[in-house]
Amino acid sequence: MPVSEYVRSLRERIGASYLLLPGVTAVFRDDDRFLLARQGDSGRWSLIGGGIEPGEDPRAALVREVREELGVGSDVIRIIGAYGGAALENVYPNGDRVGYVTVAYLCSLRTSSLTLDEDEVLETRWATLAEIAELDHHEWIDQVLTDATR
Repeated sequence: MPVSEYVRSLRERIGASYLLLPGVTAVFRDDDRFLLARQGDSGRWSLIGGGIEPGEDPRAALVREVREELGVGSDVIRIIGAYGGAALENVYPNGDRVGYVTVAYLCSLRTSSLTLDEDEVLETRWATLAEIAELDHHEWIDQVLTDATR
């Protein structure tokens, strides 16, 4: 995944030290199924999302991330919740340490015809919670999807 200029500038100053970064996550639901994306960097299944740039409104960041990764417009319906902690911490292969705090939003797609950013998203699929449990996925999304069903 490409590194934003903001994170790149911070890394120049602090090296691989731990960074806490804000993010947004899109949850697309169709009855009992959820849209998943298999990530280009890890090959694992997750939800669409990414970082919030300095001065960017979180909803605008979400719409931007969906457009970048799926090539479609989206509408934000409501906030599902905020997530962070150990489950959203990562050490990248280059040694950079990061923790994310993400706000998850229930969203709708404006079209079903997706154009994937193949550097970030290898493929997408709709899956039920039971099917997701069988996939190699980021565990933190389990709580997000459970909360989305409430």
